[in-house]
Amino acid sequence: MYKIIRFFLFLFDPEKIHYFTFSLLKIGYKVPFKAWTWKQLFTIKDTRLEREVFGIRFPNPVGLAAGFDKDARLIDELSCFGFGFIEIGTLTPKPQEGNPKPRLFRLKEDSGILNRMGFNNSGVEDAIIRLKKRKSETIIGGNIGKNKLTPNENANDDYIISFNSLFSYVDYFVVNVSSPNTPGLRDLQEKEPLTNLLNFIQKINNAKEKRKPILLKIAPDLTNEQLDDIIQIVQDTKIDGVIATNTTIDRSRLKTDKNNVEAIGNGGLSGSPVRERSTEVIRYLSEKSEKAFPIIGVGGIHSPEDAIEKLDAGAVLIQVYTGFIYEGPGLVKQINKKILQR
Repeated sequence: MYKIIRFFLFLFDPEKIHYFTFSLLKIGYKVPFKAWTWKQLFTIKDTRLEREVFGIRFPNPVGLAAGFDKDARLIDELSCFGFGFIEIGTLTPKPQEGNPKPRLFRLKEDSGILNRMGFNNSGVEDAIIRLKKRKSETIIGGNIGKNKLTPNENANDDYIISFNSLFSYVDYFVVNVSSPNTPGLRDLQEKEPLTNLLNFIQKINNAKEKRKPILLKIAPDLTNEQLDDIIQIVQDTKIDGVIATNTTIDRSRLKTDKNNVEAIGNGGLSGSPVRERSTEVIRYLSEKSEKAFPIIGVGGIHSPEDAIEKLDAGAVLIQVYTGFIYEGPGLVKQINKKILQR
């Protein structure tokens, strides 16, 4: 059924159809018994799916990755589709338009998406207005970044503004320094600036009455030496875990015609083309660190088998995004059923 719906959705511009779908979900949620029906169709409740990770009890290990609902517009609606947690953002202190359109492209032959959105969002304060109104008790992660016009030497200020603003409204935080679509952002992944940033946030966090878990989202394009640095940084800064991985700038695994890819231009690639590398990064971090910290695995999960691959590699939780778009809302339930079968 979903493949028929997807056929028609994929006839239109990806970004426009994304927000059109948001409108449909909002309307559908208000229809009597619709939310109840969604929950019956897509949710599995079973104590065997529960996971205790960095002090939070997750009802199941399958979450929605950041980027899908940047501004926390659909928390209640999306909570009906069986997610164990939902990550909003990336949010920045000030609203920003992001990069010029078009900036979102489907690579159908690869079951992938290429984007150069550029942290388009309505700003952290605007998201908080909606978070205050939400009815769902779904676990929420807050993914935070810096504004495009903020120089790297002042990046700490941006992260702290969003951290302090969101603190009362999310259950955990994700520091995003790995998007390829904000100029210079990935420079913050280098050992010295990243250590300084995380120590700075941790100092503020530890001064709170009750601290919140902090995770670092990393790129799949890091070398093993850089991944070794990540392991050391997690140990030194005592953050709570890593999300592996963000989108990739690598195009080597694509089936799509090279000329078509070059015509699209720059951007981060997600979906099936990043699956293998994402799993490699998870396995490397898990084995090299001797499972010293939790890893949330994300990247190319389009089937229950893809999800199990991430878990077997060392992830304790997983997230979907592009797979959710290509495979439909039934994917979350399929993955949880597969986990229960093990």
